[in-house]
Amino acid sequence: MRTDFLAHLERWRKWNVQASMNAYASTTSTALNNCVHYALAGGGKRLRPILVAASCNTISGTTSPKAPATALELIHTYSLIHDDLPAMDDDDLRRGKPTLHKAFDEATAILVGDGLQARAFELIADAPDLSAEQKVRMIKVLAEASGFNGMVGGQYVDIQSTGKDLTLDELKAMHAMKTGALIRASVALGGIAAGATEEQLAALDRYAGHIGLAFQVVDDILDVEGDTATLGKTGGKDAEADKATYVKLLGLDGAKAEAARLLTEALAALDGFGESADMLRELGRYIVEREY
Repeated sequence: MRTDFLAHLERWRKWNVQASMNAYASTTSTALNNCVHYALAGGGKRLRPILVAASCNTISGTTSPKAPATALELIHTYSLIHDDLPAMDDDDLRRGKPTLHKAFDEATAILVGDGLQARAFELIADAPDLSAEQKVRMIKVLAEASGFNGMVGGQYVDIQSTGKDLTLDELKAMHAMKTGALIRASVALGGIAAGATEEQLAALDRYAGHIGLAFQVVDDILDVEGDTATLGKTGGKDAEADKATYVKLLGLDGAKAEAARLLTEALAALDGFGESADMLRELGRYIVEREY
């Protein structure tokens, strides 16, 4: 992985994403504000807002308005807060520190997650640099990716599949909703912000569909090969909980081969964009080569 790309990625995380979230996610309650900022200050890859910016840049040569990028990370953070709850994945560690329900309590975690989700849509609706048509389209894309046909539906299938053997097609369908839908939405929102044509949006979506699945394949690999300190979350939990994973179905070598295949397909989807899509290409490689 190129060091200049990683340095650029880190600068974007710190100055663009974090500052924007801090500005837009404040509440009128000091006590609740402390809980919200605890959830948002956990670091993380910030991949989804960066994908929004990179997708927009691919089409227009400029980074996207802050509202859609920030909204994506707020939705993602809300999903992690709820995923960590005892009724879901029951995890005590997220991004190297106690999960929100451990640092505070379960009710607070549920409410913070709910509030972040609502604020995400409010940000897009109020964005001064988006047209009414762009706002409506973005809200629809994000709502679908977050709901029953996206993250919520995928999480339900994941819970129901624990302890069961899934086919490869069933596993892909589950993760296309649970993980892939929000990554596809990230790339779509960047394209919409840039005024992409339907043909360009379709190519971006093919890229995002492949890279979204690759992200989950690598997550499954890291759950086996990574250590808790590097991952920032509890390693080995998938096997312990008998979750349906790519490693369980394909074996470690098979899962690595699948991640490589998905990356190749994702990069091929960008062939029509030339050098303007280099940031998306680098992000695809980063997703497959990352260590956490």
